[in-house]
Amino acid sequence: MPRPTKWRRVAYVPEVTYFKPTGIPLRALEEVCLCVEEAEALRLKDIEGLEQGECAAMMDISRPTFHRVLAAARQKVSDALLNGKAIRIEGGNFHMDRYRWECLQGHEWEVPFEAMEAGPPPACPSCHSVEIRPIQPLAAGVVGGGRRGRRGAGWQGGRP
Repeated sequence: MPRPTKWRRVAYVPEVTYFKPTGIPLRALEEVCLCVEEAEALRLKDIEGLEQGECAAMMDISRPTFHRVLAAARQKVSDALLNGKAIRIEGGNFHMDRYRWECLQGHEWEVPFEAMEAGPPPACPSCHSVEIRPIQPLAAGVVGGGRRGRRGAGWQGGRP
């Protein structure tokens, strides 16, 4: 029996999840799919400039696993840039670092992932209203839970 997949912690999902070369019709393009955790690895290492050990700790994975995720992301982005392919960011094995909630009175707050494992918050911390709802943390179209090729973990599937 294979070992269960460890979900990677992600703090940011980009709003723009599709990139394509100009001048080439969409129907004529090949596509590269970059998982959300691969995009997070690129963000942490190449944009934030963190060391691999720091990045791995932030994503709650081992350093060798982070290195593999980062290498796969860089290979996919290089392939797309040099071979004129589109890039779609979606899916993967991840959970959000923090979840945003709102009450019907308009208050918003964040709940860390660790607290969400015990269940959703019982009430708004500002007005104590029990009429609360999650604010989708993921880009449009990225909901559900699952493995590569399917959608990333949001409120409807997988872990919270």
